[in-house]
Amino acid sequence: MSRAEDAAPENRYYAPGSERAEKVRLLFSTIARRYDRVNDWMSWGMHRRWKRRLVGSIAPRAGGRVLDLCCGTGDVARALAAQPGRMQVVGLDFTPEMLEVARQATPPGLAVRYEQGDALSLPFPDASFDAVTCAYGLRNLADLDRGLREAFRVLRPSGRLASLEFGRPRHPVLSWIYFAYLRMMLPLFGLIYFRDPQTYGYIFMSVSKFPDQRELAQRMRAAGFTRVEVHDVMAGAMGICIAEKAGTEDVAPAEIVPLPAPRPV
Repeated sequence: MSRAEDAAPENRYYAPGSERAEKVRLLFSTIARRYDRVNDWMSWGMHRRWKRRLVGSIAPRAGGRVLDLCCGTGDVARALAAQPGRMQVVGLDFTPEMLEVARQATPPGLAVRYEQGDALSLPFPDASFDAVTCAYGLRNLADLDRGLREAFRVLRPSGRLASLEFGRPRHPVLSWIYFAYLRMMLPLFGLIYFRDPQTYGYIFMSVSKFPDQRELAQRMRAAGFTRVEVHDVMAGAMGICIAEKAGTEDVAPAEIVPLPAPRPV
């Protein structure tokens, strides 16, 4: 059985190398206003449950600072700020239209500050944050390894990076069905909501080119993180990777934690 992801069509919003950032910015400026609504339909609302699981994975200290990378419309940043412990949250994205939606959706008094910036060159000093989160953003970076190194740089010792991304089921039949769904159905959402199948067809292309959750964990190790955990969601269709920056007293060699059995979400 051939792999469904091998059949990735051309997409004008996807380009490797130096053109990647501008094309991603164009895409997200186009879909910003309806982004959350389409995600609800595309995932049957489950993306909200997966993001709650992401938020619950970082456990920062009370009053700590959290950076939400590629924050988009700010749903994860708002969920972080609503947690007990009065966390200070910074949501960073490089698409102004996404940040405008995020600001409009954030209630007054919630401790979230939004900034426009590049995840490959973060405008923050070293060791500025207790945790970094990223939901469906690492896949869009022009240089994944540089982005991981930047997240490592701005984390304090013992801080955590938590990422939620599209993954790959390990079972070959499930993997084929999953990628067939992405290839056939996502362009339909783009056509219905934006009259352009390539807007959400971009997801299939980008997932096809992105490492699975196990390789992503290895790339996190290469960036300097320790104690990297991989949690499969929906039999591996999504993956949550949690990586820790060693504290001053914790410099043991990194090890990948064995994959847990899939759990319902």
